[in-house]
Amino acid sequence: MGRMPGRVPSAPPTLADVAELAGVSRQTVSNAVNNPDLLRSDTLLRVQDAIATLGYLPNRAARNLRTRSSHLIGLRITAAQEGTANATMDRFVHSLVDTSREAGYHVLLFAGDPLDPLAGYDDLLRSTAVDAFVVTDTYLGNPQAAWLQTRRAPFVAFGRPWADPEATHPWVDVDGAAGCDLATSHLLDRGHQRVAWIGWRKDSFIGEDRRSGWSRAMRSRGLPTTGLASRVEDTVSSGREASAVLLDEAHPSAFVCASDTLAMGVLHTLSQRGLVPGRDVAVVGFDDSQVAQVVPPGLTSVRQPLEDVAAEVVTALESLLGHPPAAHPGVLLEPTLAVRGSS
Repeated sequence: MGRMPGRVPSAPPTLADVAELAGVSRQTVSNAVNNPDLLRSDTLLRVQDAIATLGYLPNRAARNLRTRSSHLIGLRITAAQEGTANATMDRFVHSLVDTSREAGYHVLLFAGDPLDPLAGYDDLLRSTAVDAFVVTDTYLGNPQAAWLQTRRAPFVAFGRPWADPEATHPWVDVDGAAGCDLATSHLLDRGHQRVAWIGWRKDSFIGEDRRSGWSRAMRSRGLPTTGLASRVEDTVSSGREASAVLLDEAHPSAFVCASDTLAMGVLHTLSQRGLVPGRDVAVVGFDDSQVAQVVPPGLTSVRQPLEDVAAEVVTALESLLGHPPAAHPGVLLEPTLAVRGSS
């Protein structure tokens, strides 16, 4: 190809610079970027060569005004609860950011008000600052999903629609019952018969789901569960107190916990009584937090496939934001068990 007319500027290139270098109008450059099918192949190639030569980057803000697309995904995030070992959201956010970027999107984090579960959503919708949302706290029965649906705002939930089984919005979740069944079966296979459960309050959808996995595994071996379960708040102190009572009254040889936070409480109790985790009493947590990986002798824990969750969330978002939008069914993923010295 011969030398194209025009000059190569030293300043950051503009659409006008591309037009001058390619010897075409500014509208032709705009068409090459946004509607290439409108141009003849030789013209399109000439403009593309000019764009490559100049290193021109189309103005995203201007394009957003035309297409009503920001390529931003909104995610409400709240502060981690004090006194817990839960780092699930941290892992999920990092996975979502990485996976979204690969798909051409970026994640916009906005603060959550503990007293107002809808804070932030309305402002972002009114300003069209985001294309869609990822909702992560459906397990609390919070109203974000229903509110977003009434406004026809695209969103995907990390978590099943526990309070509304008939909901049709896309969601991705991890099978907590299967994870606790896996954890309990691991202990039973190692010869334990009195395996205690420490979980969350009865109004916790996720807590009851995880508890069902423990009871299912126990029943499958014909083992009793009466007197072996405790429901408490998700704090280390609650896990410590509950395990002390269960050790005194039910004499279990192992514990399965609904979280690593509760399992850490069990480890505290064992330490206070001079008992060695994994040798005297086995302990399994849930979430495979960083604490589980470093506390001696290593806490066996159910690990959620958060990287896979993020990938499925982004796939569902792409379906929602397609032209035309496509339905995306709920996806339930299987967890694994990270086995360490505590069991």
